[in-house]
Amino acid sequence: MLTNKKTKIVATLGPACSTRETIKDMIDAGVNVFRVNFSHADYEDVKEKINIIRGLNKEFGYTTAILGDLQGPKLRVGVMEEGVVVHDGDLITFTTAEDILGTAKKVFMKYKNFPNDVNPGERILLDDGKLIFEIVETDKKSEVVARVIQGGELKSKKGVNLPNTKISLPAMTEKDIEDAIFAIGQNVDWIALSFVKTPRDLQDLQELIAEHSEYKIPIVAKIEMPEALENIDKIVAYCDALMVARGDLGVELPAHEVPLVQKELIRRAKTARIPVIVATQMMETMITSLTPTRAEVNDVANSVMDGADAVMLSGETATGNYPVQVIQKMTQIIEAVEDSPLIQVPQNTPQIKTKRFITKTICHHAATMANVIKAKAICTLTNSGYTAFQISAWRPNAHILVFTSNERILTQLNLLWGVKSFMYTKDVSTDDTVTDVNEIVKQKGFVQKGDFLINLAAMPIKDKGMVNTLRVSEIE
Repeated sequence: MLTNKKTKIVATLGPACSTRETIKDMIDAGVNVFRVNFSHADYEDVKEKINIIRGLNKEFGYTTAILGDLQGPKLRVGVMEEGVVVHDGDLITFTTAEDILGTAKKVFMKYKNFPNDVNPGERILLDDGKLIFEIVETDKKSEVVARVIQGGELKSKKGVNLPNTKISLPAMTEKDIEDAIFAIGQNVDWIALSFVKTPRDLQDLQELIAEHSEYKIPIVAKIEMPEALENIDKIVAYCDALMVARGDLGVELPAHEVPLVQKELIRRAKTARIPVIVATQMMETMITSLTPTRAEVNDVANSVMDGADAVMLSGETATGNYPVQVIQKMTQIIEAVEDSPLIQVPQNTPQIKTKRFITKTICHHAATMANVIKAKAICTLTNSGYTAFQISAWRPNAHILVFTSNERILTQLNLLWGVKSFMYTKDVSTDDTVTDVNEIVKQKGFVQKGDFLINLAAMPIKDKGMVNTLRVSEIE
């Protein structure tokens, strides 16, 4: 039985959930979106998993979505000798000239422009911030000398973060462009872009999507750099959703600053009326244990209380021992807190008179009115999915039920808080459509005799225009 929670769960695909049975059990336990992590993706394997998910959607009437997550410019050091340890105060040289086997004295840095981008006094973080170096000098060509601030073991191919440096790399590497074209070819529902710094990064991906697909694929901007926080207002205007990527964010920023940044980013997304996903280390213990820590339970609950539309699992479902149980546990936590009156949505009504102003206003009033008259459901007919985004953003107490003949948005909308979508292909007149939709909603058990229900539609229906009508029905 599928759950009735409104907050969505994004689960990362991996070796731990590669069978059809496990994937089905995960959907039944509460997964709404599966994430393909292109940092560790084999195209044939991804195709197979996508086919399994779409096959299950078809067979059981699920609307499970697929999110392709691009790796972005992950900086790394080269291969190291075994057991290299550096100590506080030591000097070490990072070179881009040749791919040498790394020692405690000299290490290969895979990023060509590194010596030119950095300056003395800036920091280099290695292996998720376990090792910290401070740059002493750079020749601006191929070598950088740094002093060890926090030592430890230097391991092969570990990730590098440069929190004080403005990196000249675009957010999309050649690998990302290749992965994005593959993802577009697989008709994924969403694409996430890593290490977004400016709106230009998002525009580059939008152009790539436009070039390779006749459909618009919505983009999730992953916020994990200090630069992104500085540009957040502009970024929000160019993306379709935000992800609070706490892993790299907690390395790029001091970890103790991340909780307030998370709250601020969720608030920004809510004000802009776009969905927001909270990610990384949510139920980390459950990779190897059947019981999450109290702190993890609190973390998931607090993310929901902050107003997250979705919470995401990474290693827990990709490589963990309990991919189904972790979803059950997460669903339990979400259901326990998501109806709390403590959750507040910023009440900024639509002001800017764009061509969507009427639609936005109708959706806002539908959500407000549903709460006032205690309507059990808001039903909307949509071809683009726009009304679903708008209604979901206002967080009404009523069910948000979307009817569409557009197969692509049927699954896409599954990331949105509280939204359930259904295929509806009849092209009949408005009165008949409303009666028809209300009957379907009643059959599906969302409403019963005497309940109020709000219908939104674009009149005339066959034109598939913008929503311009709000109607209240009482179920007979």
